[in-house]
Amino acid sequence: MSATDTRIAIIGAGVGGLTLALALRERGIDAEIYERTHELREVGAAVYLAANASRFIERWGLGPAFSEVSWEPTALIYRDGRDGHVIARHDETESGRYGAPGHGIHRADLQQILADAVGHDRIHLGKEITSYSQEGDEVTIQFADGTNAQADLVVGADGARSIVRELMVGDDDKIYTGRSGFRGLVHVKDLPSLPDPETIQFWIGVKRMPWEGDDWTVAADPEEHLKLFEGWHPAVIEMISAPTFDRRWALNRRPALSQWSDGRVVLLGDAAHALVPHHGQGANITVEDAVVLARCLCEAGPGGIDDALVSYQDQRLERTARVQKASYVTADVLHLPDGPEATERNGNLASTDWMHGQLDWIHSYNADPNFEKVTFA
Repeated sequence: MSATDTRIAIIGAGVGGLTLALALRERGIDAEIYERTHELREVGAAVYLAANASRFIERWGLGPAFSEVSWEPTALIYRDGRDGHVIARHDETESGRYGAPGHGIHRADLQQILADAVGHDRIHLGKEITSYSQEGDEVTIQFADGTNAQADLVVGADGARSIVRELMVGDDDKIYTGRSGFRGLVHVKDLPSLPDPETIQFWIGVKRMPWEGDDWTVAADPEEHLKLFEGWHPAVIEMISAPTFDRRWALNRRPALSQWSDGRVVLLGDAAHALVPHHGQGANITVEDAVVLARCLCEAGPGGIDDALVSYQDQRLERTARVQKASYVTADVLHLPDGPEATERNGNLASTDWMHGQLDWIHSYNADPNFEKVTFA
């Protein structure tokens, strides 16, 4: 059996599905991607690819394409959201400390670059999975349009609202974190009060917004967000005044799973371990998953898919659970009210040693340190 004889179906054409296709192709394995929407469109505003993901973007030869539409922040800054004073500033770049550039990039641009690299002939749009069934070593996927597809392996890379996960665990197991937010994109020219626009900045403060219902998003009054941030720094007001927000997003999480696969169906990225966004690692950990799964499949060979899935899970469970927990803890840390705990936090954020202890184990990680470009025999 050759690499092309192994049929791999990827559900979802987001960051996870597209990078998995690239990581597999690098190993000589082709895959078909099935995306529920009728056109490629990423939900959200922007994403930051840190060194633990961008080292593979560089390896796949996509650095030049990224450089045209992204930027590498020159510093990481924490500010008080009300008066704007600097709580902490760290001037190291991803390139300087971790050996690979950080990319701040619009999600739509990221998806377009990855999709172009994969090839649009491999991406099948309007294919929403409704169920799957397994017989022997073959999986049959049923789609909402009445069609189906067969594969030797199905990878659920369909994000935090994963249908594949729901089919696997039997229900929608999301958990509301008690926080919600608005998403938007603003051009820097519309932010005359913003200091240090070339950096990544966290404007810290506490705003509680009640949440009702069981949906991922709810309708928002167009002026609601402005009322919530009255009295904050002018740069914050400019940022949230420029876009029109008609939806508010629940920040949900997923409980950790002890088993990522069901026979020849396996989860990847947010479908397996959704994070909250306060650590900026959702896309990065997903790229790590893709690289590890591709390596495990290659090392196990065409007849070793089951062994590959065991190895993939063993290599990813502990790290992803640790990063998940770090994202939850960071949410708590960034939303402390004024008081002794906030004062202690501010001192920690200003400490270079403390920040290195928080970030190095994540950003310096290499999911494939001994890469050799080998393929199935």
